[in-house]
Amino acid sequence: MVTLMRNKQLVFIDDSGDAGIKPDSSSHLVMAAVVFNDDLVAEETALAMRKFRRQLGWTDDHEYKFNKTKKDYIKQVLRLVSQYDFAIYAVVVNKARFKSMPKGLYNDSASELLKVIPLKKASIKIDGHAGTNYTKRAISQVRKNANVAVGQVADIKFADSKENVLIQLADLVASSIFRSTQTGKADHQDYVAILKKHITEIRQV
Repeated sequence: MVTLMRNKQLVFIDDSGDAGIKPDSSSHLVMAAVVFNDDLVAEETALAMRKFRRQLGWTDDHEYKFNKTKKDYIKQVLRLVSQYDFAIYAVVVNKARFKSMPKGLYNDSASELLKVIPLKKASIKIDGHAGTNYTKRAISQVRKNANVAVGQVADIKFADSKENVLIQLADLVASSIFRSTQTGKADHQDYVAILKKHITEIRQV
């Protein structure tokens, strides 16, 4: 169940691709955020996704995962949520631009994303359920690198996507943007086209 906080901007962040440079690593790393400025709209969006999940005959703990879900279902759920009011921000890292991969690329990309979003008392959830020590270090690093001003962030935490359907939406959004970088695939523009009116900024790095 998603627990939402009143009177706070709600931000859900996930990534697509990876931060590696191995031969089988992804060509890009995408860090994307779904931003709600109205907690009631966030609740309605989450409820719509849960209802659609039941219509598909899935169990209530079944996750929306771009890489594990039929693409027709992905398009349907994206069209469903597109009727609600939210904004999409993203950072797209093209690894071909780097001679050597920067250390801490994941945290740096998350920090860069927070610079793009006009934060205001934001409650931020980032996909992940890492150990406590790693979580604290990562969040501290993200805050430091993003130079988050007082009042911009109410709280920032890692959240398990299995328990948060709006983190799952962030997965679909990040993966849709990542797919748009794969120009050799016939459907590479299909998903971002559905989300077009919600996309506020995609920063290329």
